[in-house]
Amino acid sequence: MMHMIKLCVGVATLEELESYRSERAHWWGADYGEDVHVHRTRTMPKRREEIEGQGSIYWVIAGVLRCRQPIQRLAPAIDQNGLACCDIIMAPDLIRTVPRPKSAFQGWRYLDPKEAPPDLDGGGGRHSGGSVEIAEELARLGLL
Repeated sequence: MMHMIKLCVGVATLEELESYRSERAHWWGADYGEDVHVHRTRTMPKRREEIEGQGSIYWVIAGVLRCRQPIQRLAPAIDQNGLACCDIIMAPDLIRTVPRPKSAFQGWRYLDPKEAPPDLDGGGGRHSGGSVEIAEELARLGLL
């Protein structure tokens, strides 16, 4: 299994990502059904078989890794200029993770599952309770 990590460019908060993500696939004329979120990227991951149906895309919002979405599949596509690209088809739910600062990078990167932050489970586990802001500050201090 392998994950991906991607900067969420132009989005300042998790709530902002939630509010516009359903509109995005329609910009390209993609039709993968109603119950998915689609993100288009330039290159198809070489490790596709390790990601599809197993991994997640971890979103970095405003310099902090904040959430993930399970990747259902990676579909080859053609953009408006006739160039090959990849549609990342994800489950619609955003799963909050323990916040982790992340410096800027271009495109996407692979994220080894051993290095992925745990989910904020909300179910009484070690990372539940309290606010996301508190979790973010504890992570910044290296305490989470």
